Amino acid sequence: MKHTSSLGNLSRRDWLRLCSAGFVGFSMSGWIEQMALGAAKNPQRKRACILLWMNGGPSQMDTFDCKPGHPNGGPIKEVQTSVPGIKISEHLPKIAKHMDRMAIVRSMKTKEADHSRATYLMRTGRPPGGPIQYPVLGSLVAKELEQAEAELPGFVSIAPYRFLSPGAFGPGFLGPKYAPLIVGENAANGGPQNNNYDQALKVQDLDLPGEVSTLRASARVKLLDEMEDDFLAEHTDAAALSHRTAYQRAVTMMRSEASRAFNLDGEPKQLRDAYGRNLFGQGCLLARRLVERGVPFVEVALSNIPGLGGLGWDTHQNNYENVKKLCAVLDPAWGTLMDDLKTRGLLDTTLIVWMGEFGRTPRINGAQGRDHWANSWSTVLAGGGIKGGQVVGKTSKDGVDIEDRPVSVPDLLATAGMALGIDVHKQNPSNVGRPIRIVEPTAKPIKEVLA
Repeated sequence: MKHTSSLGNLSRRDWLRLCSAGFVGFSMSGWIEQMALGAAKNPQRKRACILLWMNGGPSQMDTFDCKPGHPNGGPIKEVQTSVPGIKISEHLPKIAKHMDRMAIVRSMKTKEADHSRATYLMRTGRPPGGPIQYPVLGSLVAKELEQAEAELPGFVSIAPYRFLSPGAFGPGFLGPKYAPLIVGENAANGGPQNNNYDQALKVQDLDLPGEVSTLRASARVKLLDEMEDDFLAEHTDAAALSHRTAYQRAVTMMRSEASRAFNLDGEPKQLRDAYGRNLFGQGCLLARRLVERGVPFVEVALSNIPGLGGLGWDTHQNNYENVKKLCAVLDPAWGTLMDDLKTRGLLDTTLIVWMGEFGRTPRINGAQGRDHWANSWSTVLAGGGIKGGQVVGKTSKDGVDIEDRPVSVPDLLATAGMALGIDVHKQNPSNVGRPIRIVEPTAKPIKEVLA
């Protein structure tokens, strides 16, 4: 083994060898931190984004914009975060410790309070309708931050619930090359994925059938390539080229060692426990593994959880109790994700976006629930490219009105894009032949939160 003068000079290969030999345990007694310091300073480190998607629309009043002492605030209490003067819900104590790397946007204002339309708006930056097939944020980021030599897809979607708004989960006019690889779908239906999360988070059909040898499979791939060569000789349109590119990436992934990222068995038991032994928690762990391997965009959806029906955060009934249950899944997963990324030197280059399709009504309804609300609600930006320890915007004491700094969806997405180093003014050719900007020209990035 190569000797070095300090742990900070250990190469990644040497560190992995030490791990396999049993010299490094989960206690991480300074060794991982030393390697992370070197990784964080690596100018070649690519940026990435993890979207934590809260399906159903989370209540801002019970998470990041509490109103203690007001009837609309209900019984939720606040806790002090790591930044003096900034407080969030008592149900998010682990997340509160990371406030110095987070910026809360408390003044989101949109016009869509329908699940389908609002989901499309938040994920594409445009309202639904019309002939243009807009790409989602993940597809746009995958295109801008793609690496030609990558063995894994540029966009991975973990446990999405696409039933209400399927168009809000696709690549739009960017084509199949930038479509997401989907794993663990339909968790919001209360399916077996909630319990059998290890199986749900694996990519299906990567292994060859038992009766097909590697040699035979290679011959089949070669034959298909020849057939596609003949087809592309006469069909040079973007759709045909995108299809072939997507197919070739699938074959690359099947042959790649990188696909082992989807096998969580090698992670320390203590770390897996810290994330939470549930689909969302293990999905966040998978997101870290994918980002670590160069995937530019990963989203993890928190929808239904065992014992809670419906669309998760769609708390029309029993809001306080249901939010408490959801936060019990969100808090350890997100808090551990921040710790894990920081420890591995990835937090400075990984943007985390927390959002749903809208917020919840400040006033509680007759069923002790909160209904859809698009007038004044919260999102969060954290990690890479973000100047943390800030709150943007302010709502009234009752939570009904925005008193300072209203933020639109294009504003939010432009901020995220700039945090990732993307030129948000760039244009892409659309399916109607007209160039379309990554975000609307009216977007006003939240410059004060950009690092």
